[in-house]
Amino acid sequence: MMAALAKAISRATRTSVDVETLKVLVIFAGAGLLLSLVAAMIYQQAANAALW
Repeated sequence: MMAALAKAISRATRTSVDVETLKVLVIFAGAGLLLSLVAAMIYQQAANAALW
């Protein structure tokens, strides 16, 4: 699946995209998403505590 995704990105951008590079990008994007969700959950709890 990663190879097919790398091929599709390479065709779309007309640049060479390596599967390993794609894996690193997916890992960092996933970590960023996880941190964003955790921050949103913490902020929601703080906002609820301030309102009540």
